[in-house]
Formats: sequence, structure tokens, C-alpha cells
Amino acid sequence: MRILTVGAGAVGGFFGARLAEAGQDVSFLVRPARAEALRARGLRVDGQGERLRLTPRLVTAGAPGGPYDLVLLSVKATALQSALADIGPAVGPGTAVVPLLNGMAQLDALVARLGAGAVLGGVAKVVTTLNEEGDILRMAPPAVILTGEIDGRPSARVDAIRTVLTGAGIDSPETGDIVAAMWHKWVFISTLVAFTCLMRGTVGEVNAVTGGPALAARLLAEAAAVSGAAGHPVPEAERAFTTATLTAPGSPLTPSLYRDLVAGVPTEADHVLTDLTVRARALGVATPLLDLAALHLRVHEHRLAAGRP
Repeated sequence: MRILTVGAGAVGGFFGARLAEAGQDVSFLVRPARAEALRARGLRVDGQGERLRLTPRLVTAGAPGGPYDLVLLSVKATALQSALADIGPAVGPGTAVVPLLNGMAQLDALVARLGAGAVLGGVAKVVTTLNEEGDILRMAPPAVILTGEIDGRPSARVDAIRTVLTGAGIDSPETGDIVAAMWHKWVFISTLVAFTCLMRGTVGEVNAVTGGPALAARLLAEAAAVSGAAGHPVPEAERAFTTATLTAPGSPLTPSLYRDLVAGVPTEADHVLTDLTVRARALGVATPLLDLAALHLRVHEHRLAAGRP
């Protein structure tokens, strides 16, 4: 299968490396700075028993090649619009595009740009980051990509993609309702983002003080209420997993958005939190704590736009 991974950061680089190591025909569409780093060091993945060393095939926005059978879109939300322009020539009549971003706005953007027939739903579950050298560090066991037709129907192309992913050691269980799965991941990540960013600490640091676990429960209740009102109630098992994750004593867990906030760089706040609160208003759901977290992050973005650290 010819595969284009758009982005070779912590998520796209990890999954693309797994697929290339398994013998798939993988190309990486990257920006010049990332391309320079990858040419110098190669694509490296370490941690959790992983040690991959690859010389990746790199393509540019001006010449992405194609058409491809599968496009894995793994850029940050702040780069979504430019990525949509870049991948146009890579998408042919038989191409399936799987977005691995958090949130839901990417589906509307992709369908508007490429047409509904090209777009699948997608959820990535992986805990990775880039170190100072640009190498990928795997920090926890999950390596999962969920995908499916947006309308929920079975399809041969989804089965073929899942087979390729599984063959590369990437868990890809059958998903009857990928849109619901995307909403449920959004509930998890928005709760985690609000929890850590509002309190400016890791999960363990917030839970070490009075009121920490209670805040996690209230944020989860708000996010889950939005998903439920949108027609995608969060199953009890997923709520229990999120609760356990956000109340774990001593946990060093932080989302990438929190790490961007602390580093003083632009974040995906509008895509992850602001969009959720806008949808909450349209659905008549009150989300005062999520609103506060979104406001907190908008101040950060405003400060950056004004040229202040």
C-alpha cells in the first residue's frame, strides 16, 4: 500500500516509522526544518522497548507525489489549512484520507476540500513526544489507530487499511461508529487539557492538592454532556478510564497542548477547547469550567500574537 504520512512529528513519525519498518511504501510530507533534521539524523523512535532507525523517504509540499492509497494526516490543528492545500495533488480517486487530529472540525474541513468520498474518520491513541534532537520518544504502551467510514457502513477499504495497520503492530480494532469514537477521544483530551492547563501542572501535581480530583470530575462531566447532547453518549467504561487517568496519584501525564503552553508557543486551543464550547452553546449545554480554560488559553494566544512571551 502506498502511504503518505503528512507530518513526521511525535504521532505521524511514530506510526509512519512502524509502517515503513513493516515493509509498507511510506513517504513523509514535512516542512523544510523537519526535513533537514530527518536527513541529518534519520527517523528515530525509542522507548517502551521500541528502537527504530530509519532513513525516511521525504517529499515536499510542491511535489508530494501520488496519488496514494492512504494519507495519514497527523499535523497540529494550527497547520491544518496549509496541510489541506499541500495534499491536494496526492489525493486521487481511490485515496483514503484518515485524519489523526483531536476534535471534530477537521472532518468538515477535509470534506469541503476533498469531497466526502475521500475522507474517513480517525482516532490515534499514542503517547509520544519529540526530544530536543527531534527524535520520537514513546512514553506509554498504546499504539492504536481507529478508522471507519463516516456514515458507519462497512467497507473493503477500511478492512484493507486495518489489515495493513495491524501488520505493522498498530492495534486497529473494528469500530462501528468512528464519529462517536472521535467524540469520545475529544471528551478525554479536552478534559485533560483543561485540567492541566488551568492548573499549570501535571496530573499528579493537580491531584496532590485539595480539590484536584473534584475538578477532574467536574470537567469530565461538562465535556461528556456536550458529547451526549451531540448524540454520542460516553460509555461508562470510557468515563471510568478518563477518571482513573486524571486522578492517578503522582502521574507525570500532560498533553502536548500543555507542553506547548509551558514552552510559550502557539497551541491547538481553538481546535480542542474553543470549538467544543462553541458547539456546547449551540446544543444548549453549559460548560463554565471549559469556557474558563478556553479563555485562559486565548489570553496565551493573544499574548503571542502581540509579540509578548
